[in-house]
Order: sequence, then C-alpha cells, then structure tokens
Amino acid sequence: MKKLMTGNEAIARGAYEAGVLVACAYPGTPSTEILENVSTYDEIYSEWSTNEKVALEAAFGASVAGARAMASMKHVGLNVAADPFFTIAYEGVNGGLVVITADEPGMHSSQNEQDNRLYAPHAKVALIEPSDSQECKDYLKRAFEISEQFDTAVLFRVTTRVCHTKGVVELGEREEVGIREYIKNPKKYVMVPANAKEKHIEMERDRLPKLHEFSNTTDLNRIELNDSKIGVVTSGACYMNAKEALGDKASYLKIGFSYPLTDEKFKEFAKHVEKIYVIEENEPYMENYIKALGIDCIGKEEFPLCGEITPQIIRRIVLGESTPSTYKLDILPPNRPPALCAGCPHRGIFYEMSKYKNKINVTSDIGCYSLGASAPLYVGDTVICMGAGFSSGIGFDRVNKMAQRGKKVFGVLGDSTFFHSGMTGLVDAVYNKSDLVMVILDNRITAMTGHQENPGTGRNIKGEEAPMIDIVSIVKACGVKEENIKVINPYIMSQNKEAIKAALEAEGPFVIITKQPCALIKEVQKKRANLYSEVDDEKCTKCKTCFRIGCPAISMVDNKVIIDKVQCNGCTVCVQTCPYKAIKVHQERGGKNE
Repeated sequence: MKKLMTGNEAIARGAYEAGVLVACAYPGTPSTEILENVSTYDEIYSEWSTNEKVALEAAFGASVAGARAMASMKHVGLNVAADPFFTIAYEGVNGGLVVITADEPGMHSSQNEQDNRLYAPHAKVALIEPSDSQECKDYLKRAFEISEQFDTAVLFRVTTRVCHTKGVVELGEREEVGIREYIKNPKKYVMVPANAKEKHIEMERDRLPKLHEFSNTTDLNRIELNDSKIGVVTSGACYMNAKEALGDKASYLKIGFSYPLTDEKFKEFAKHVEKIYVIEENEPYMENYIKALGIDCIGKEEFPLCGEITPQIIRRIVLGESTPSTYKLDILPPNRPPALCAGCPHRGIFYEMSKYKNKINVTSDIGCYSLGASAPLYVGDTVICMGAGFSSGIGFDRVNKMAQRGKKVFGVLGDSTFFHSGMTGLVDAVYNKSDLVMVILDNRITAMTGHQENPGTGRNIKGEEAPMIDIVSIVKACGVKEENIKVINPYIMSQNKEAIKAALEAEGPFVIITKQPCALIKEVQKKRANLYSEVDDEKCTKCKTCFRIGCPAISMVDNKVIIDKVQCNGCTVCVQTCPYKAIKVHQERGGKNE
C-alpha cells in the first residue's frame, strides 16, 4: 500500500512500523506534526511533555525499562534537552532510543538556524539524515535497529523541507518487538563520576570505532555514478535539490549516516570524479571532514553559509546557469509581516503597556507574544528563548536599578511557556526579591505552533480529559503575595489599565495573569461567529487611534476606516479604544462574546 505523506507523517509511520511504544515531544515548528501523527496510533503511548528536557528524559526512562522510545523536538529544543542528551550518550540504551531534531535553515519560524548535526560529534552519538518521506519512514526504522545494535542513542536530523514536503511512501506492517528485559545495572545507568569515567572510556574504545566501521559499509551512504566531471557530496534536503538542479550531469555521494562520517567512501568517490562540490546547508560539517582527509573540494567558499540552498543556487554555482523566472507579476504584493491575529487576547494588555514606553522595559518570549514587539505596539526589548521573558527580566531589572533609570521591567510569556520553563524564573524572582512584573498571557492553548494541548488546557494529546494545572495556584505556591497577583480579562481595557497601574506601584515580584482563550480555537470561533465591530462613519473623525492597537481587521479604504467583519470577532478592544465612540459591536442572529 502506498500513501502520500509529509516527512513528519512518514516519521510517525516509521515509529509505528518500528514497534515504538513510547513517544514524547514538545511542539515546535517544523517538528510539531510528528507527535500529532504518532498520537493517532493507539499502540504507542504519546504525550506532550512540559518541555524538551522532560520529553527526552521520559523517553530515555522508557528505553532503559526496555521499550523502543523516541523524543522529537525542533532544533532549539535540543538545546533545552542537551543536559540529559550528553549523559545519555555515555549510558547507552536498552530498548532503542531515537532523538529527532527538526532543524530550520532559513529560520522561517525560529530565532536561529543552528546546525544540529554538530551535536552528534559533540555528544558522540550516531547521526542519521533522511532526504524524503520514504527515507523518513525507512531510516527511522533503521535508526532503532542501529540504536540497539550499537547501544547508543541515535540523533535523527530532518529539516523544514524534509518535514513538510510530501512524497509517496510504501507502507509496511508494524513489527511488535515487545519490551526487553530490564536488568538493574548501576554501572551503566547511574552516572556518578566513578561510573561515568568508565562509560566514557568504553564509548571511545568500543562503540565509536564500531560505528565508524559501520559508516564505511552501510547502504545509508551510497555512491551514484553518472558524469565523472562533477561530483556532489550531500545529504538531507540538499540531495533532492542537487538532483533537481543537476540530474545526470553529476555523480553523487549521498550521506544518510552522518556521524561518524565515512572516510573510505569519501576517498572512493574522489577517485571517480574530477571536481567535488560539498552541498550542505549551514555549517561546513562534511566539508571540513573531507578537507581534513586531504581531498580537494568546493564548499562554503561558493555556497552560502546562511539560509537554504535551493536548486537555483546549485545550478548557478555548479553550472554557471541562472534560472529565469517562469512567470511575471504585474504588481508586487505588499510585505505582510506576522502580527497578532484579529481578536487576539494579548492585544489589549500590549496596547495598554505601549502607553508606558518611557516608564517600562519589556523582556518578551518565544510565542505569539513576541509579536507585541512589532509595529505599531513596539512592546518588547528582548526575545531570546522560552522562559527568558522572566529570567532575562530579572537581570534587566537589577541593572535598571544600578543605573537609576527609574524604569520598571515587565517580563512576558504565555501559559505553555510558563509550564515549559517560566516557573523557574518566577521562583528566582521571588527568591531573590526582584521587583519584576511577570505577565502570564493565558490563552488556554499552545497557540503559535498550532493549538497543541498543554498542562493548563485540561486535555492531553489525544483530546482526552486531563488534570488542568492552575497557574494562579502555582504562582501563590511559589511565594508571590496574594495582593501582588492580578487575574484579569484582557478584553476589558479598564482591567488592563488597573493591573498595569498596580504593577507600577508595587514592590517585590508582581504577577499579572490574563485569561481569555485564543480567538482561533474552534469552540471560541463558534461562540463569536455572529459578532463583529463596525464603524459609524458619521462619528468617525479619522483620527486613526484605532490603528494603534495593530488589529489586521482594521484598515483605511477610500479615506474611510473600515473593519473587515470576516476577520473581526467582536473582541471590543477597538470599541473601548475609540475616543469618539465611533465603533460599536454588531450582533447577528444572537451570539455571545464570552
């Protein structure tokens, strides 16, 4: 049976066919759909973990107990999971363990484009890279076999184009490998220094030489001989792009097993071709290794270090050919930078905060709230990584006091981010008596990555009822005084105003928790389907105050302010903002704005 699948869907299918029993992840583009699809297989226990570190540790625990297990995450998620990842490399596995990292050359939805291939030689674990959907499924099954054969975790690296491109996949049956016997073995799994020293020596002496020998013989690395003038060494999505650009005009050494890198096949390939191009996105990972072998090749001196490498780039550099545009546009579409959605519950408090630009600094975080830093709100001085909205705010506040700037610092993050890595920052602020204002924007979902459940939603990955972790209770338990906690409806502008005023006057850690569900949640859309705001042209003075909230539903057409009722869902922020009461909520066929 064959099926059209994205790479992420094919990875999930590979997990099913490989007999995986436990799969854990934290959502993040471009990896999110992996676990979403794994969760459709009832044979596999799957969970959204609170963060990537927890996901890997849970998967590793399952592996030690004897099950095949996997953890998936986007590239920056492996930074969060790096602590257990490096130690797991020493310990090895019982049931097969695969760690999926979804890298993002080009940074379409990420804050950096780090090359996670470099984690493999750093941690010294096996590395596998598929190029298309069929290989995603097949290579994942091989990854579990390699994991168990060589007693190692396997890093399985995909990139955006591999994750999201569809291809035909030949499906197979599930192999029930069962649960291996667990035998207590502290020397293997208890990494106190005495044991870790022995495991490090064992890894260097035994496992890595065997993996290197395997890399020289495995069919995951293959030579495809065509024209002998041009040779291309490549992997992942770049292999597909090179084949599209060059076809039979080049010979190829496709690397699928990327650590340890093969030396014999590189040397063999060099004998068959006159000129070698190493085509890889981001770091010169293979290029440096090949040059260290004394093999001449062309790499980053021609190919870009930043961004994606397209067939057009390859054709231009290797063949000297430029690809003409296949079509022309009569007009160029305007730039459309990302913005908070119409009706976003974050807009109201950001708009109120924007009025205090001379009195506050705002350390923001990864998620929808990072969009508050964009025009016209400009609320946000920093965005680093998940949890840093609070943690960096603590340091920012200290220096503001040292410099006597007289500015209050507001740290902002969302509900899922709070559970992911915000709680530790909150504890730090309480423990170290920071005057940080911590704003938790609770929209009842993990929104930016596509509405995944989290510990605060009351449902698990399968949509089943689950305990709903109460953020207010956690904040109180961490030591924030009750009078320094404000829970508000961010659609009510007076509540936003009062909360920010109280925060500015307060001493010690102060927490504002906004509670309104994401406007794009299906149930919310149904409730508000009959609501939208409209402008009274007779009252409107065209002062454009409503434009300051940055709602994409509001625009100026033919010198008239209009509100697109298709986008609008009657959140009423613009109604409360208009100084001339020229905007009102229109209600059709009933409906209630909850």
